[in-house]
Amino acid sequence: MACMNKQFLDARRLLCPMPVIRVQDKIKTMALGDQLEVVCTDPGVMQDIPAWCRINGHQILSANNNAGEFTINIIVGD
Repeated sequence: MACMNKQFLDARRLLCPMPVIRVQDKIKTMALGDQLEVVCTDPGVMQDIPAWCRINGHQILSANNNAGEFTINIIVGD
C-alpha cells in the first residue's frame, strides 16, 4: 500500500501514557494508509506503541533508538 500522507508527531519529554494517547489522538485524524512518524524520549514507547498498534490494527514500519530518541513509523490501518 502506497503512503498517501506522512505526518510527524513530537512526543519528546512526555511520559507514559501520554505518547500513546497522543498517537491515538493523531491517528484518529488520519486516513487509512497514511504514515505517522513519532519521536519520543520515553523508552517505554518501544513496547507500548507497538502493542497499541497491534490491538488497533495499525502496522509498525520501523522502530529505532538513536541516542535516547525513539522514532517509530506507523502505517494507519483500520
